[in-house]
Amino acid sequence: MKTLLEFDYKKAIQAINFLSTKEGGKIDKLKVIKLIWLADRYHLRKYGRPIINDTYYAMKLGPVASSAKDILGFNPSSDTEKQYLEKFLSLSALNKNVIKSIAEVDTDIFSKTEIEALENIYNEYGNLKAPVLIDVSHQFPEWKKFKKEIESGSSTRKIMNYHDFFSNPSESVCIKNIFNESEDELENSKYEYEESHQMASFWL
Repeated sequence: MKTLLEFDYKKAIQAINFLSTKEGGKIDKLKVIKLIWLADRYHLRKYGRPIINDTYYAMKLGPVASSAKDILGFNPSSDTEKQYLEKFLSLSALNKNVIKSIAEVDTDIFSKTEIEALENIYNEYGNLKAPVLIDVSHQFPEWKKFKKEIESGSSTRKIMNYHDFFSNPSESVCIKNIFNESEDELENSKYEYEESHQMASFWL
Protein backbone atom coordinates (compact mmCIF):
# COMPACT_ATOMS: atom_id res chain seq x y z
CA MET A 1 0.00 0.00 0.00
CA LYS A 2 1.46 3.32 -1.04
CA THR A 3 1.48 5.73 1.88
CA LEU A 4 -0.87 8.71 1.56
CA LEU A 5 1.62 10.82 3.49
CA GLU A 6 4.29 12.69 1.54
CA PHE A 7 7.78 11.20 1.39
CA ASP A 8 10.13 13.36 3.48
CA TYR A 9 13.34 13.46 1.47
CA LYS A 10 15.10 15.69 3.98
CA LYS A 11 14.49 13.25 6.81
CA ALA A 12 15.55 10.36 4.58
CA ILE A 13 18.82 12.10 3.69
CA GLN A 14 19.47 13.11 7.29
CA ALA A 15 18.67 9.58 8.51
CA ILE A 16 21.30 8.23 6.11
CA ASN A 17 23.67 10.97 7.28
CA PHE A 18 22.95 10.18 10.94
CA LEU A 19 23.63 6.46 10.49
CA SER A 20 26.73 7.14 8.38
CA THR A 21 28.08 9.31 11.16
CA LYS A 22 27.43 6.52 13.64
CA GLU A 23 29.61 4.28 11.46
CA GLY A 24 32.48 6.77 11.52
CA GLY A 25 31.46 8.76 8.46
CA LYS A 26 30.61 6.10 5.89
CA ILE A 27 28.20 3.20 5.65
CA ASP A 28 27.30 0.34 3.31
CA LYS A 29 24.18 1.12 1.25
CA LEU A 30 22.52 -2.21 1.95
CA LYS A 31 23.16 -1.84 5.65
CA VAL A 32 21.73 1.66 5.87
CA ILE A 33 18.58 0.79 3.89
CA LYS A 34 17.90 -2.01 6.37
CA LEU A 35 18.53 0.23 9.38
CA ILE A 36 16.14 2.86 7.98
CA TRP A 37 13.43 0.22 7.58
CA LEU A 38 13.98 -0.91 11.17
CA ALA A 39 13.84 2.69 12.44
CA ASP A 40 10.61 3.33 10.51
CA ARG A 41 9.18 0.08 11.90
CA TYR A 42 10.18 1.03 15.46
CA HIS A 43 8.71 4.52 15.23
CA LEU A 44 5.49 3.37 13.60
CA ARG A 45 4.86 0.76 16.29
CA LYS A 46 5.61 3.14 19.17
CA TYR A 47 4.27 6.44 17.88
CA GLY A 48 1.85 5.67 15.06
CA ARG A 49 3.83 7.03 12.13
CA PRO A 50 6.97 6.16 10.16
CA ILE A 51 9.85 8.63 10.03
CA ILE A 52 10.38 9.15 6.29
CA ASN A 53 6.92 8.19 4.88
CA ASP A 54 8.40 6.12 2.08
CA THR A 55 6.77 3.38 0.02
CA TYR A 56 8.22 -0.01 0.94
CA TYR A 57 8.72 -3.03 -1.29
CA ALA A 58 9.52 -6.60 -0.37
CA MET A 59 12.48 -7.62 -2.54
CA LYS A 60 14.98 -10.46 -2.61
CA LEU A 61 17.27 -8.70 -0.12
CA GLY A 62 14.45 -7.75 2.23
CA PRO A 63 12.27 -4.63 2.76
CA VAL A 64 13.35 -1.62 0.71
CA ALA A 65 12.26 2.00 1.08
CA SER A 66 11.92 2.88 -2.61
CA SER A 67 12.62 6.63 -2.60
CA ALA A 68 15.41 6.25 -0.05
CA LYS A 69 16.95 3.64 -2.39
CA ASP A 70 16.87 6.22 -5.22
CA ILE A 71 18.60 8.71 -2.94
CA LEU A 72 21.30 6.16 -2.08
CA GLY A 73 21.81 5.65 -5.82
CA PHE A 74 22.12 9.44 -6.24
CA ASN A 75 19.05 9.31 -8.46
CA PRO A 76 16.49 11.37 -6.50
CA SER A 77 13.19 12.39 -8.04
CA SER A 78 13.92 16.13 -8.39
CA ASP A 79 16.70 18.69 -8.68
CA THR A 80 15.66 20.08 -5.30
CA GLU A 81 16.27 16.69 -3.67
CA LYS A 82 19.56 16.31 -5.55
CA GLN A 83 20.85 19.69 -4.37
CA TYR A 84 19.96 18.89 -0.77
CA LEU A 85 21.47 15.41 -1.05
CA GLU A 86 24.79 16.69 -2.39
CA LYS A 87 25.17 19.06 0.56
CA PHE A 88 25.29 16.19 3.01
CA LEU A 89 26.27 12.94 1.28
CA SER A 90 28.56 11.59 -1.40
CA LEU A 91 29.50 8.23 -2.86
CA SER A 92 32.80 6.75 -1.81
CA ALA A 93 35.42 7.12 -4.54
CA LEU A 94 36.75 3.66 -3.67
CA ASN A 95 33.47 1.78 -3.38
CA LYS A 96 30.20 2.87 -5.00
CA ASN A 97 28.30 0.66 -2.53
CA VAL A 98 29.39 2.94 0.30
CA ILE A 99 27.82 6.30 1.16
CA LYS A 100 29.80 9.04 2.93
CA SER A 101 28.77 11.86 5.23
CA ILE A 102 30.25 15.18 4.09
CA ALA A 103 28.40 17.56 6.43
CA GLU A 104 27.12 17.59 9.98
CA VAL A 105 23.73 15.97 10.58
CA ASP A 106 20.84 18.42 10.80
CA THR A 107 19.21 16.85 13.84
CA ASP A 108 16.74 19.75 14.11
CA ILE A 109 14.75 18.15 11.31
CA PHE A 110 13.83 15.23 13.55
CA SER A 111 11.49 14.99 16.51
CA LYS A 112 12.85 13.62 19.80
CA THR A 113 11.06 10.33 19.17
CA GLU A 114 12.61 10.02 15.69
CA ILE A 115 16.09 10.51 17.16
CA GLU A 116 15.17 7.90 19.77
CA ALA A 117 14.21 5.44 17.01
CA LEU A 118 17.41 5.98 15.03
CA GLU A 119 19.58 5.76 18.16
CA ASN A 120 17.90 2.62 19.48
CA ILE A 121 17.97 0.83 16.15
CA TYR A 122 21.64 1.60 15.68
CA ASN A 123 22.43 0.52 19.24
CA GLU A 124 20.63 -2.80 18.69
CA TYR A 125 21.50 -3.57 15.08
CA GLY A 126 24.43 -1.35 14.16
CA ASN A 127 27.01 -4.03 14.94
CA LEU A 128 25.54 -6.34 12.27
CA LYS A 129 26.86 -6.37 8.71
CA ALA A 130 24.54 -6.06 5.71
CA PRO A 131 24.28 -9.82 4.92
CA VAL A 132 23.20 -10.56 8.50
CA LEU A 133 20.67 -7.72 8.44
CA ILE A 134 19.24 -9.14 5.22
CA ASP A 135 18.82 -12.54 6.90
CA VAL A 136 17.21 -10.84 9.90
CA SER A 137 14.78 -8.91 7.67
CA HIS A 138 13.60 -12.18 6.10
CA GLN A 139 12.20 -13.21 9.48
CA PHE A 140 9.77 -10.31 9.77
CA PRO A 141 6.10 -10.81 8.80
CA GLU A 142 5.94 -7.94 6.32
CA TRP A 143 8.59 -9.69 4.20
CA LYS A 144 7.61 -13.32 4.91
CA LYS A 145 4.16 -12.53 3.50
CA PHE A 146 5.80 -12.48 0.03
CA LYS A 147 8.55 -15.04 0.64
CA LYS A 148 7.26 -17.71 -1.77
CA GLU A 149 6.67 -15.32 -4.66
CA ILE A 150 10.04 -13.63 -4.30
CA GLU A 151 12.10 -16.78 -3.75
CA SER A 152 10.35 -18.59 -6.63
CA GLY A 153 11.13 -15.71 -8.96
CA SER A 154 7.48 -15.15 -9.88
CA SER A 155 7.87 -11.57 -8.66
CA THR A 156 10.93 -9.38 -8.13
CA ARG A 157 9.18 -7.00 -5.76
CA LYS A 158 5.86 -6.66 -3.96
CA ILE A 159 4.49 -3.49 -2.44
CA MET A 160 4.33 -3.70 1.34
CA ASN A 161 1.59 -2.54 3.69
CA TYR A 162 2.49 -0.54 6.79
CA HIS A 163 -0.22 -2.41 8.65
CA ASP A 164 1.94 -5.52 8.50
CA PHE A 165 4.69 -3.71 10.41
CA PHE A 166 2.47 -3.99 13.49
CA SER A 167 2.65 -7.80 13.37
CA ASN A 168 5.23 -9.58 15.52
CA PRO A 169 7.81 -11.99 14.12
CA SER A 170 6.95 -15.64 14.70
CA GLU A 171 10.61 -16.59 15.10
CA SER A 172 13.21 -15.35 17.57
CA VAL A 173 16.40 -16.35 15.78
CA CYS A 174 18.65 -13.32 15.17
CA ILE A 175 15.88 -10.90 16.16
CA LYS A 176 16.72 -8.44 18.89
CA ASN A 177 14.10 -7.92 21.60
CA ILE A 178 13.44 -4.31 20.62
CA PHE A 179 9.99 -4.80 19.04
CA ASN A 180 8.33 -5.77 22.29
CA GLU A 181 5.39 -3.39 22.52
CA SER A 182 2.32 -4.50 24.43
CA GLU A 183 -0.96 -5.16 22.64
CA ASP A 184 -2.38 -1.92 24.08
CA GLU A 185 0.61 0.08 22.82
CA LEU A 186 0.25 -1.41 19.34
CA GLU A 187 -3.48 -0.73 19.25
CA ASN A 188 -2.89 2.91 20.22
CA SER A 189 -0.22 3.27 17.53
CA LYS A 190 -2.48 1.65 14.93
CA TYR A 191 -5.20 4.12 15.85
CA GLU A 192 -2.80 7.08 15.46
CA TYR A 193 -1.65 5.74 12.10
CA GLU A 194 -5.22 5.28 10.84
CA GLU A 195 -6.16 8.77 11.99
CA SER A 196 -3.25 10.34 10.11
CA HIS A 197 -4.20 8.46 6.95
CA GLN A 198 -7.82 9.52 7.22
CA MET A 199 -6.71 13.14 7.49
CA ALA A 200 -4.35 12.73 4.51
CA SER A 201 -7.11 11.17 2.38
CA PHE A 202 -9.49 13.99 3.30
CA TRP A 203 -7.22 16.51 1.54
CA LEU A 204 -6.75 14.43 -1.62
